[in-house]
Amino acid sequence: MSVVENVGLEHAELLRFITAGSVDDGKSTLIGRLLHDSKSIFEDQLNAIAKTSNKRGMEKVDLSLLTDGLQAEREQGITIDVAYRYFTTPKRKFIIADTPGHEQYTRNMVTGASTANLAIILIDARKGVLTQSRRHAYLASLVGIPHLVVAVNKMDLVGYSQDVFNQIRTEFSAFLQGLGSRSVEYIPMSALVGDMVVERGDNLGWYSGQPLLDYLETIDIKHDVNTHDFRFPVQWVSRPQTEAMHDFRGYMGRIESGSVHVGDTVTVLPSGLTSRIKEILFYNGTLETAFAPQSVTLTIEDHLDISRGDMLVNGGEPPRVTKEFDAILCWLSEQSFDPGRKYIVKHTTHMIKGLIARIDYRVDINTMNHEVIDTLTMNDIARIGIKVQQPLVIDAYTQNRGTGCFILIDEVSNNTVAAGMIC
Repeated sequence: MSVVENVGLEHAELLRFITAGSVDDGKSTLIGRLLHDSKSIFEDQLNAIAKTSNKRGMEKVDLSLLTDGLQAEREQGITIDVAYRYFTTPKRKFIIADTPGHEQYTRNMVTGASTANLAIILIDARKGVLTQSRRHAYLASLVGIPHLVVAVNKMDLVGYSQDVFNQIRTEFSAFLQGLGSRSVEYIPMSALVGDMVVERGDNLGWYSGQPLLDYLETIDIKHDVNTHDFRFPVQWVSRPQTEAMHDFRGYMGRIESGSVHVGDTVTVLPSGLTSRIKEILFYNGTLETAFAPQSVTLTIEDHLDISRGDMLVNGGEPPRVTKEFDAILCWLSEQSFDPGRKYIVKHTTHMIKGLIARIDYRVDINTMNHEVIDTLTMNDIARIGIKVQQPLVIDAYTQNRGTGCFILIDEVSNNTVAAGMIC
């Protein structure tokens, strides 16, 4: 690879996506096909899975083994955890999260989906739309994934029938109307054969859309991040106190959304004090403008009392400053919720004590029905109310993923027990 190609790859745009579907819908085979046909695997990897396939008596190489990374999973022939894989093409870099399909691993899918730009929901063309297909689409919508690909897989087993594909698309489209998905693409394919994954193949001439990889390379994700509302949670206050920088005070952190310019007026929350941006420091110098998700150091014109957990904001819709808020919560812990226990709420760079004040209902993720409950167990998704000891600066998750999410930490064990999305 040339120096020019290296530079281009370093600055290539990153797309994070997940695959989800029912058992044996072909998630791992699809990812294996993407990696294999885009020439993103090493020769020794291919040789290793070829040997494993041969031991199992398979006539062809089982590409699903590229993602089933745990030996125990290989032996059982199932995937039970989130397997992350990375690959690049000349146009874009990718991070894939292969999430498990079982209902009891709901927390794994929520974890993998929390940072994704796109979700691929696989549907077996022979089986059509199943309860799990709807559940995965609901979870993708719940965590705010902006783009959805409905991959109707195993078309080779239904004779590449256009009627079968159209029937599945019609049925699933009717379900998705109630979820408010922003961007949905339906693609027929055969991950096993390779049709419409990286190459078009010769069997789906009636489909005029792009193969999956072409779609992943070209979909616009620039607007997936909130570009209007500037949010800068302070992670660290830099005070070198050296002879050369005796009076320097910089505020370090990552821009969660929006952009900031030298000279902009910013408000510090929760105090409400205001100042102007004096300087934007980047790792290789100074900037006139910075934007999400860059990590920068900001200096301001006034000496204000600002500490870790405070947030600099300007423009757009102002955030809420509150000690109480509602949220959709996914319970991650094997230990059930204890109403008498306080938890640590970690929101952006702020960690503060809080408690679950009430549980409104649990969502049955198979039927979408609401159930009245008084506790939470692993994989439960529920609407709850939270109270915290000091004000937090928050946005609704649907408006700003960066400042609309949080986790709950057990203050005794220090384990993360839940992840939440603010309403």
